Amino acid sequence: MIFSKIDFINLLPFHIYIKKNIKSNQQKAIIEYKKSYPAKITNSFKKRQVHSAFISSIGSRGEKFLDFGIIARDYVDSVFVLPEKKPKDDFQSKASNALAKVLNLDGEVIIGDKALKYYLKNEGKEQKEKMIDLAKAWQEKYNLPFVFGLLCYNKHETRLKNLTKNFNKRKIKIPQYILEIYSKRSGIAKSDILNYLKRIDYDIGYKEKRALKLFLKLTKEKGIL
Repeated sequence: MIFSKIDFINLLPFHIYIKKNIKSNQQKAIIEYKKSYPAKITNSFKKRQVHSAFISSIGSRGEKFLDFGIIARDYVDSVFVLPEKKPKDDFQSKASNALAKVLNLDGEVIIGDKALKYYLKNEGKEQKEKMIDLAKAWQEKYNLPFVFGLLCYNKHETRLKNLTKNFNKRKIKIPQYILEIYSKRSGIAKSDILNYLKRIDYDIGYKEKRALKLFLKLTKEKGIL
C-alpha cells in the first residue's frame, strides 16, 4: 500500500501514530518518500499514483474515504485570507482557495505551516484584523465545522481501516526530538506547535459530513471543481 502524506504540522499526531503501527521498514520508507503539500498529493491520488492519502476535501468528490480527516471547529490559525493584499490563490491548497471563493472573501490566501508562522508573528490586535481565519468565517456563517482534507483510498480498504482504527489524538505523545525537527524547519516554537495541534481534529461524524456535503454543493454551484 502506497500512502502519501501531507508534510504539514497539522498531521503530525497521525504520522507519529502511523509510524509506530507500520512494522515494515520498506513501508515506512515509502510513506516518507511520498510526501508533499495537499494540492500535489490530491493530483497524485487522482492519477492513482498512490493508494491512499489525505486529499483536499474539494478533491474528494466521488472518492471513497474513511471517517477520518483534517477538521477545524473554530479558529484554525493556519488558513487565512489577507484582505489587504492582492487576490492570490495558495498553490498548496485547493480546498482553502475554494473556501475563500465560497465565502466571497477577496485577498491573498495563505495556508499551512507558513500561515501559522505568519499568524504568530502578527498576532497583535491591529495585525489580526488584517487576517481572516477561513475556518472561523465558515463556522460563523454556517454553524458547522470545516473539513479541509479527507483520508481517501482507492485500494487496500481493510488494511487502511485496520491501520487507523485505534488512532486517538489525545493519546499521542510527540517526542521532543521530532518537535525540535518541526520547530527548526518551520521556525515555530515547540510550545506553539503543541497549542496549534489542540485546534485540529480528525474524526468525521454527522456534523462533519453535513459540512462536507454543503461545501461540495456550494463549490459546484459556483463552478469550482
